[in-house]
Amino acid sequence: MGKRKNSGRGRSDRRKKVVKEFEGRVQMTREGYAFVIIEGEENDVFVKATKTCGALNGDIVKVVVTKEKTERQRREGQITAILQRSVKPFVGILHVIGEQAWVLMQSKTMPYDIVIPFGDMGPGMLKKDGPDTYALNGIVDEEGIELKAMSGQKVAAVVDYWKRSDPTPTGHLVDVLGNPGENDTEMHAILAEYNLPYRFEPEVANAADAISDVITDEDRKGRRDFRDTLTFTIDPTDAKDFDDALSFKKLENGNYEVGVHIADVTYYVKPGTIVDDEAKARGTSVYLVDRTVPMLPEKLSNKLCSLRPGEEKLTFSAVFEMTPQGRVVGKWFGRTVINSDYRFDYDGAQAIIKGDEYVAPEHKAKADEGAAMSTGPVPEAIQEAVLILNDIAAQLRKKRFAAGAISFERPEMKVLVDEKGKPVDVYQKTSFEANWLIEEFMLLANRSVAEFVAKECKKTFVYRIHDEPNQEKLGQLRNFVGNFGYKMGPTGNGKEISKTLNALFSETKDAPEFNAIELLSLRTMAKARYDVDNIGHYGLAFPFYTHFTSPIRRYPDMMVHRLLARYLAEKESAKHDTYAALCKHCSEREVVAADAERASIKYKLVEFMQDKVGYEFEGHISGLTEWGMYVEVEPTKIEGMVALRDIRSDFYEFDEDNYRIVGKRSRIIYRMGDPVRIRVKKTNLDQVLLDYELIETNK
Repeated sequence: MGKRKNSGRGRSDRRKKVVKEFEGRVQMTREGYAFVIIEGEENDVFVKATKTCGALNGDIVKVVVTKEKTERQRREGQITAILQRSVKPFVGILHVIGEQAWVLMQSKTMPYDIVIPFGDMGPGMLKKDGPDTYALNGIVDEEGIELKAMSGQKVAAVVDYWKRSDPTPTGHLVDVLGNPGENDTEMHAILAEYNLPYRFEPEVANAADAISDVITDEDRKGRRDFRDTLTFTIDPTDAKDFDDALSFKKLENGNYEVGVHIADVTYYVKPGTIVDDEAKARGTSVYLVDRTVPMLPEKLSNKLCSLRPGEEKLTFSAVFEMTPQGRVVGKWFGRTVINSDYRFDYDGAQAIIKGDEYVAPEHKAKADEGAAMSTGPVPEAIQEAVLILNDIAAQLRKKRFAAGAISFERPEMKVLVDEKGKPVDVYQKTSFEANWLIEEFMLLANRSVAEFVAKECKKTFVYRIHDEPNQEKLGQLRNFVGNFGYKMGPTGNGKEISKTLNALFSETKDAPEFNAIELLSLRTMAKARYDVDNIGHYGLAFPFYTHFTSPIRRYPDMMVHRLLARYLAEKESAKHDTYAALCKHCSEREVVAADAERASIKYKLVEFMQDKVGYEFEGHISGLTEWGMYVEVEPTKIEGMVALRDIRSDFYEFDEDNYRIVGKRSRIIYRMGDPVRIRVKKTNLDQVLLDYELIETNK
């Protein structure tokens, strides 16, 4: 028998290209193309609209890389499988004709309308309930009444499937949000889009209401008593939950005893209860422009666990013996009971610090709303305590920056809304010594608790960690500031980076390009997160750090309280894997909440600019892309986009290497931070877009 000829398959297999395949989350665009974000990968994967395999925003998919990233081109690929459909709803307008219904999309992340079937096959499908009204089969409100919708209303829908033969996906409705343009509708739409609740289920609220608010001798048992120690709180004027208080006492040796007292939420909320399960699922409170979506029901957050003046409260505390120079010479952690003597807002505490006369106004006393303000003159002993604590806080702050903390001072803008939610002003939130006073003592408590568990207990714990900046992005920052003639120092390790960045900020503080430099510096930073494996907190320059001080609004703080109580009782270590999973979940919930908060601010800023179309403003360039320049206008810092195609004097191109746009004929250059003048061209509340046009001058 003759020798079989080689088919060549072996050689071809050896030459076969290695296929890079990843799992990631889809970030869809209005135009239908997508980016697949891969955990642990610096670069995402661009996917053309024809290569998405029916994937939609938020889906977990398998993607194959077909083109690697080059200097001129981003990494490309194609989606080969949908591993998990996103359960996050899409928000749009219900449109019904006969017995055909669609949710018409206006989202920047959803390019396709969704078909909603009629019938009783499952919850969220439509059935006729009147001439123009449709019931959502099986979907009920908080009172158990079946939800009803009308054509033209804003609704939330989840995609169930998308057959290859169908032009659009099919789904079901999960909520009716109301009439478009109404404030509650639009805020609920943002919450729905991020899959965030805007109410508590009755059984959760009832379980919280059933918790006794009477403090008994049994509750006080084993607690250190601070009821006769001078204690006060400092919070924003409109705060309704006060989860931290400071106590102050002079010691005979010339030192001070300073107590950081935190609401003892976990004494009331036990693991495995329906209230705890709901808090864990939410992970954090969410702060939209006009409302708070709390992590805990009102009975707990605004009443039982709120450290209101003149009320006995159960707390978990970090107590320090400190020298007048701010050195900690002793510390104690444990459960306590307090009775706050006074409630300041930041303005009131600042007046004391500055030596201004301050009398708390009567009209701020709203105890029935959970926003009680102390009234009348401030006792001299409390004034003295505020001044001494402010002096210690200033020394703590100075030491922190000397140790390598980074000083970012980007302005935080606040939107003021009226009683109907309409934006009436945009102003810069300013921090003064009173804010820093509270901040420094909260930081002290957080890092001291973390250090205690890490060094003395050496058991599973929840840390707040922050990695060092990305070296590649630091290189880009170095190139960028070089365009302005600045030279950055060494950035080889963490302390060098912070020293170099702080020196850069100091050198450029009064320059027109300062905002751009600070913004790009921020983009070099890693995101802080929760983890059981400690790497320290780079931005704060703390080797050990956690979140202990806000259990009313953050679930990780509740975890920290439970673990600290466990280890103070000398019990065994908690399970590493259990808490690792909880840390990952809480970090994800924090990101979702922050995205929703930014979305509410962006919506209100566009709404604020609606009646300013045609107005001209001075501003500066805050961002550059291949399709446009972003401009922040003064004094509100409201950002809009100038499309490059709309600049008529020349054809402008984005020079990515030098981070600038350049006129092809005129060679006029625009860089980040450049001052410009713009005219408000168009506002689009449906897609939350703000368009500016450039008023050109001879540069």
